[in-house]
Amino acid sequence: MNNKLNELNKTKKPLFVTVYDQLYKLIMDGTFPPDSRLPTEPELSKVFGVSRMTLRHALALLHEDGLVKKVHGKGNFITKFHQNESIDGLEKLGNPLYKCYTEKIEEVELDFRIDLVTDYVRQVLRQEMTAVVALERWYKSSDKVVAYALTMMPIEAVSELNLDLQNEVQLLEMLEENVYKLANSASIEIKRSNSVNTPSLKYQIFGGEECDLILESVFISDKYPVVYNKYYIPTEFSQIRINASK
Repeated sequence: MNNKLNELNKTKKPLFVTVYDQLYKLIMDGTFPPDSRLPTEPELSKVFGVSRMTLRHALALLHEDGLVKKVHGKGNFITKFHQNESIDGLEKLGNPLYKCYTEKIEEVELDFRIDLVTDYVRQVLRQEMTAVVALERWYKSSDKVVAYALTMMPIEAVSELNLDLQNEVQLLEMLEENVYKLANSASIEIKRSNSVNTPSLKYQIFGGEECDLILESVFISDKYPVVYNKYYIPTEFSQIRINASK
């Protein structure tokens, strides 16, 4: 008898998992629809009859699964992603920021400069060049800078792509869309960064104390990347998806 009780205790579902399961069902059946705010943690703790610690453990799992996101000073909100499982992931060519940032981008501000070539630039662009074009993109929403991208491009690529560096509209179209239409491949590396909000930057990123960092090399030829991108997305607004298949 004691052995059976021990076996049951070993297989009994942890309390935070039970809370997770119940919240999951409420989200998936639309009781908590996309973009709606969950009740406060004290309210949810009372509803489920559990401690705040148990509830937070369940919420952490929902955050990891991309079903819930936490917004500073506002609470926990249901995401839209669980309703559209066919959304493209990072496995397809295209600007990764728009695939990973969970909110709406309203405006993109662009700055550029011509820099000297460093050993780091040679390493990431995998070629010799006379100079490098450094392009910064500031992604804005509700008057806040919500994400940031740094692009490095060999100065020789400006003529190869028929770019006018004084034409901001053309530059943005190339960086945001057209380079991916011209490309035949890209390589992506994902890291975590807490170094983007420095005094040297033009703007501070809202929620940028910790960011998902997407490092992307975009290839038009097989020899070397035409651009190297670094996308910084605050983790609370980041949803990274890869749709794997055989």
